[in-house]
Amino acid sequence: MAPLPAVCTGYFMVILDVTIINVAVPAVGRDLSASLTGIQWITDGYTLVFAGFLMTGGALGDRLGNRRVFCSGVVVFTVSSAACAFAPSAPFLVAARLVEGLGAALIVPGSLALLQEAYPVPAARSRAFGLWGSMAGIAASAGPLLGGLLVSTVGWRWVFLINLPVGVGCLLLTSRYVAPSPRHADRALDRPAQCAVVAAVASLTAALNEAGRRGWSDPAVLSGLGLTVLAVAAFVVRERLARFPALPLRLLRTRAMGGGALIGLLFNFGFYGMVFTASLYFQRGRGFSALKTGLALFPAVAVTMFASVLSGRLTRRTGDRPLVISGMLLGAVGLAGWAAAGSDPAYALLVAPMMATGFGTSFALTGSTATVMGAAPPEYAGAASALFNTTRQIGSATGVALGGSLLAVSTDYGSGQRTSMAIGSLAYLTAAALAWLCVPARADAGGR
Repeated sequence: MAPLPAVCTGYFMVILDVTIINVAVPAVGRDLSASLTGIQWITDGYTLVFAGFLMTGGALGDRLGNRRVFCSGVVVFTVSSAACAFAPSAPFLVAARLVEGLGAALIVPGSLALLQEAYPVPAARSRAFGLWGSMAGIAASAGPLLGGLLVSTVGWRWVFLINLPVGVGCLLLTSRYVAPSPRHADRALDRPAQCAVVAAVASLTAALNEAGRRGWSDPAVLSGLGLTVLAVAAFVVRERLARFPALPLRLLRTRAMGGGALIGLLFNFGFYGMVFTASLYFQRGRGFSALKTGLALFPAVAVTMFASVLSGRLTRRTGDRPLVISGMLLGAVGLAGWAAAGSDPAYALLVAPMMATGFGTSFALTGSTATVMGAAPPEYAGAASALFNTTRQIGSATGVALGGSLLAVSTDYGSGQRTSMAIGSLAYLTAAALAWLCVPARADAGGR
């Protein structure tokens, strides 16, 4: 099990940085005299670069070796975290956050590919994927709680300093326990395709982030969405013509890979949309502090580790399809229960819906991850991991943007979050239907 904690440590660090900064930015803005635009870039710059360069990180891992690229990403992430912690000004902090996002984009695709290499037996691999996936839910939900504790005790700079010992520990564990990865030096990077992916994901993420603030009809948002369409079209044309495509379109057209990636998009849309709108609802609708909000969201993450371990064990008996379907249905029931609880329900009524959503998402993540990774040839493991994580990142950004827009146009936070939860429930139901069509049955699972 030694490779698992090494890889999961790096992944946890990356996802934690997505959410931990949210409660720290007010203090950062005061300390560094940052403008509103500067504060937005401190938060969004990391996400933009992280999402935009995931496919590039996956391609580099396939070409140069996933362990080498993973460790390089950890070094970049750790050094840039130190730069963030000692930033003397807001522009310096923004630049360091952009570099930090690049390090994250090198870490995440390699993390899944390394687990694919380290655990060739399907049962052990499913358990490893389950624990890997639970890191995302734990980190995303623990971020506001940990951020609130650090900001209120030792200051906002420790939000970044905490990454230093974690990064060093991750490097030591990886160097000692993770075997070197095979290289495919003959694989071209397909730079035009990589540029198209960066443009598509960055413009889409930027448009979605701005939609929550400006509205969906704003010219900047519409321009971003239009640029995304053009970049996607350019990517498809390039991959049809390329001798060595970054990700062959024939793989994308398979039910397992294409459908599994779309399932990841949908459940991230539901889960992170819930975490975002619930966080705003608790803080602005009910007046909770940052620390109290983190504690209020804790039930959503408390069950994720148990769910991932359970699904990893059950997959040997049932295959992935029943687990993904049941997890998505449970997530749908959880968000539907929140939407039905009323505009201002007692907190006790929200605990079960949050637990159901967190459990269902983590329960389904193991099977959907195994589906996507199992559909990819070994030489495209990094690209498949990047595809899965890119679609999930797009789902998260979409869920946050739509949730922000609904809260902005609603007369009160209670009605806005109910609408957001209802839409999230529909996303989970759609994912359950896709799982029935796209996730291999038990008889096919053994072929992975």
